[in-house]
Amino acid sequence: MSKSVAIVTGASQGIGRATAIRLARDFSALVLVARNRANLEQTGEAARAAGAEVLVIETDLAQPTTAQTVIDQALAVFGRIDALLNIAGAVPQVDLFEMTDAQWEGGLALKLHGARRLTIAAWPALKVAKGAVVLMSGNSALFPKAPYAAVGTINAAIVALAKAFSDRGISDGVQVNSVLPGPVMTGRRRSYLQHWAPLHDMTVEEATAKFPKEAGIARYGEPEEIAELMAFLVSPGARWMTGSTLRMDGGEVKSI
Repeated sequence: MSKSVAIVTGASQGIGRATAIRLARDFSALVLVARNRANLEQTGEAARAAGAEVLVIETDLAQPTTAQTVIDQALAVFGRIDALLNIAGAVPQVDLFEMTDAQWEGGLALKLHGARRLTIAAWPALKVAKGAVVLMSGNSALFPKAPYAAVGTINAAIVALAKAFSDRGISDGVQVNSVLPGPVMTGRRRSYLQHWAPLHDMTVEEATAKFPKEAGIARYGEPEEIAELMAFLVSPGARWMTGSTLRMDGGEVKSI
C-alpha cells in the first residue's frame, strides 16, 4: 500500500465508525475526527488493528476555527491528504413549527458549515493529491417533511454544496460526490426507537419492525454497507465519478 491519507469525520459511531474501519484496508493512514473521545479511541484501535496509522482528533467541527486546525494537524503528522469523508452531523428531528432558531443553527453549524469549512481547508492538499471528497446527506433531502423539516432541508443543502464543490473540482482535479443513505440501524437510531416505542404503546421490537414497513423496504441498512459505498467513492475505480448523488436505501425512494 502506497502512502495515502484519509480524513473521516463523525468517526466515533455509526456510519462514520464503520467507514473509518473499512478505509483502514485501503489507506495507510487515517485522521479520525469527532467530539466523543472515548468512542473515537475505540474506532482508532479497530483501524490500527486493520493496518492503518491513526491520528485521533477530538474536536467540534461546528466551531468556525476548528476546520483549519484539523487540516493543519493532519498535514503536520502525515504530510498529505488524499480523501476527505464528511460524515459528522446529527440534525434534531423536530417538527417544523416547533424547532427553535438555536436547533436550526446547531444543525447547520455542524453538518453543513462544518463540512463546508473542512473541505475548503483541505482543498489545497486535495488539489495536490488529486484527491476525493464525499459529503454525507440522506434520503430526506428528496422528500422533506414537516415532522423533521431541518433534516431534509440541511440534507438538500449538502447535496447542493457537493455539486458546487464538484464543479470547482473539475478544473482542480478533485473528485466530489454526495451519498444519501436510507434508514440505517445505528446506535442513534436504536436510542430513538427505545425512546419512541413506549410513547406510542409499543415494544421496541414492534417499533423497530414498523419503520421499514412504512418506508416500503425489507429491512434497515447496516453502517458497514454504507461504508462500502464510501470506500468505493474514494477508490481509484471511481475516479471519473464526480458531482454524483448516490442513494443506498434498500429501495425506499420509489421515483425514477
